[in-house]
Amino acid sequence: MSQRCNFCNLFNFLTLGLLLIVQTCCVAMAGTQSPSSPRDESVSPRRPDLVGRWNIEISFADGGQRSLRFEAQGEGKGTLELLDPRAKAWGTPTSWEAKWTLGKENDVTFSGPVEFMLGNVGRDAGTLEFRGKFEAADSITGEVEFSPLVGERPSKRGTFKATRSN
Repeated sequence: MSQRCNFCNLFNFLTLGLLLIVQTCCVAMAGTQSPSSPRDESVSPRRPDLVGRWNIEISFADGGQRSLRFEAQGEGKGTLELLDPRAKAWGTPTSWEAKWTLGKENDVTFSGPVEFMLGNVGRDAGTLEFRGKFEAADSITGEVEFSPLVGERPSKRGTFKATRSN
């Protein structure tokens, strides 16, 4: 009888060891994927975060250049600030409310009213609309359109580059 019990104990020990080895192999294989296997986007999508401060450089098609700062806040709100020393010297408004949305495929849109200085005392009031794409977590590039509020003038189009500022 003692031989049978020793045999049973050895059999149980080997069975338990084999089960542990199989389980360890299955867990290790489940944790890896081949490079050609599809990624489950619902598990680890990493959408860029727009919230924060952005320095924006605009180049209009007519050669005009403008610099702004965009402060993106939560819930699609933000502010656009014109970085023009002449505007500050003359005491004109340099900051306006803005709104933003994140789209699919790293697309981003933000817009708001602005007043660009014309010469020493004139102002060109209108709306800026930025349509861009995240190139990296701290860089957005795209197209911009300035639609004047006064007069029958056409919109001005151009490109922009925004870089995250800390």
